[in-house]
Amino acid sequence: MLNERFTLSNGVTIPKIGYGTWMIEDSKAAEAVKSAIEVGYRHIDTAQAYQNEHGVGEGIRSSGIDRQELFITTKLAAEIKNYAEAVDAINASLDRLGLYYLDLMIIHSPKPWAAFQEEEHYFEGNVAAWHALEDAYNEGKIRAIGVSNFEKADLQNLFDHGTIKPMVNQILAHIGHTPFDLIDYCQGNQILVEAYSPIAHGEMMENQEITTLAKKYHVSVPQLAIRYCLQLDLLPLPKTASIEHMKNNADVAFTISEEDLTRLKEITMNDYGSNNEIPVFKRAATK
Repeated sequence: MLNERFTLSNGVTIPKIGYGTWMIEDSKAAEAVKSAIEVGYRHIDTAQAYQNEHGVGEGIRSSGIDRQELFITTKLAAEIKNYAEAVDAINASLDRLGLYYLDLMIIHSPKPWAAFQEEEHYFEGNVAAWHALEDAYNEGKIRAIGVSNFEKADLQNLFDHGTIKPMVNQILAHIGHTPFDLIDYCQGNQILVEAYSPIAHGEMMENQEITTLAKKYHVSVPQLAIRYCLQLDLLPLPKTASIEHMKNNADVAFTISEEDLTRLKEITMNDYGSNNEIPVFKRAATK
C-alpha cells in the first residue's frame, strides 16, 4: 500500500498513506521520521503548530532517500490570517525543514485555534493566506496547496475569491465520525480528502463493535480503521513512534466487504477520552 498513490487535481501524485507527526516532540521527530522512511513511508506530514519541522527535516535528510521520492506536507499556522505573515511563514517552514520546496502546504484551520468553536469564519483572512499559498505555488516553492478543517462555506469562499482550487482538505475522519456530506462535497470538487486521527486518537480501541469486526478480518483495529478510510477514497494519516505499529498500519492489503463497510459507516463515536478538550475533538464530540 505504501507504493500506491492518489492523483491530485493538478496531476501531482501523493502516496495513499501518510505518516503523521502530531504530538511528536522536535527532539524525537528526526528518529521517528527516519524510521518511518526506513519502513517504507514516503509521505510525511507535519505542521508549524507541531513545532517539530526542524526535527522532521533532519529525519528526511538523514534517511538517505532521494528528496524527489518523498512527499512532504506542512501546514500554515491557523492564527495567520494576512498575506505578509503568510509569506514569511511559508519561507520559515522551508528554512526549518531545510528544503528547497514543499510537496503540499495547507492552511491548518479556517479559524485560529482559540476561536475554533466560534461562529466567525475569517473569510477575508483566509483569502489573504490563500493568496500567499497561490503565489508560492506559482513560484514553484510548493507543488500542491490545500486546506484543513475547512467546511463547505470556507471552501466556497476560496472558490469565489481565489484563482486556484484547494487540492486537499485534511479533516478529522474515522470510523464513528465520517462527515459524509463534506467528503462528498470535496470529492465532487476534485479535492482529495485526507483523514487525520484515523484511529480516533486510539479511542476506537475501546469500541466493541469495531474490535469484533477487526477480529473477523484477523487484523488490528488500526488496520481496520486505515482500510476503512482507503475504501472511502480518503488518505489516512496514522501517527505512531513504534516501528512495529508503523509496519502494522501499512499492512492493509485486505478488503472490507460492502456489508461490513456499511456497518462501520453507521457507527457513532463522540467520546475522545482525555482528548475531549482538544478543539477538533471537542467539536466532533458536540456534533
